[in-house]
Amino acid sequence: MNFVKKIRKGFLLAVMAVASAPVCGQDLLADVAPVDSKMRAIDSLELNRLVGVEKLWDLDNPAGELYTSWDNKSVRVTGLELPSEYKIDLRQFCMPPPSRKVTSRYGYRRRFRRQHYGTDIKVYVGDTIRAAFSGKVRIVAYEGKGYGRYIVMRHPNGLETVYGHLSKQLVKEDQIVKVGEPIGLGGNTGRSTGSHLHFETRFMGHFINPEKLFNFEAQDILGDYYVYRAAGTGVLLAEHNIVGGESEMSEQEAAALAKAEESQGFQQKKIQERTANRGKVHRVKKGESLYIIAKKYGTTVDKLCKLNNISKKTTLRLGQIIKCS
Repeated sequence: MNFVKKIRKGFLLAVMAVASAPVCGQDLLADVAPVDSKMRAIDSLELNRLVGVEKLWDLDNPAGELYTSWDNKSVRVTGLELPSEYKIDLRQFCMPPPSRKVTSRYGYRRRFRRQHYGTDIKVYVGDTIRAAFSGKVRIVAYEGKGYGRYIVMRHPNGLETVYGHLSKQLVKEDQIVKVGEPIGLGGNTGRSTGSHLHFETRFMGHFINPEKLFNFEAQDILGDYYVYRAAGTGVLLAEHNIVGGESEMSEQEAAALAKAEESQGFQQKKIQERTANRGKVHRVKKGESLYIIAKKYGTTVDKLCKLNNISKKTTLRLGQIIKCS
């Protein structure tokens, strides 16, 4: 009888050992298997889902703790109270276009005298554009004098991403989309001088320079997290390394800055023009007349007379100084 009990006990221990082996094996693998943070390729997305890397976020109401409303009309988000600090998770990023070439960067464009709120990436018409993160499509629309065909997505990490100048949109408003899934095709619609993707990142209506978050040439993130600070500077967190960032601007602040820079540039140009023309004088040489001097400086005899308080009949002296502007 004792012998039978021993056999049963041994059998139960063996079963328990077998049942627990996969769990232990998984724990061991989790401890020793390296996680490549640069695996952003599309073929890794399915693997991420299978091993459960992707967080179980609420995709039906992404970042609901930050945004108080859902709007399918306006790209701009206003009236929100910004947290003093917020940690944005970037780890599930997927490069939207296949291209790595940045053609225009975030910032003020002096050539066009306006602020550029995103990063332009070279694409060809028909190139597949993918969702940068999992999320929900907020806007699918067309703007002839701006984005052209564009898409706005809201993500559980708090970001909103904008995809502009598309030739075709492949998703609908209020549709839930997983990271890396196709949402549109590259194009040249709207205010565009060549086929490209205009890509924006916003946090609660405030612009963030995409190149502070992502390295488009490497098709990777710059850090695992980006800490947005409303009153100061943003920082990137990558394991134990902290890289400083710059404070970001709201659309109103960026517009005000662009206007100020434009005004400053205009005023500076006027000053330069006045300086260039100020003090233009001519020393009369032998045989010169008011007509010859006026022609030389691109002005008229009447203007020269007015500047120098003389008349057309005034006889010029050799060496006389004539104001020309």
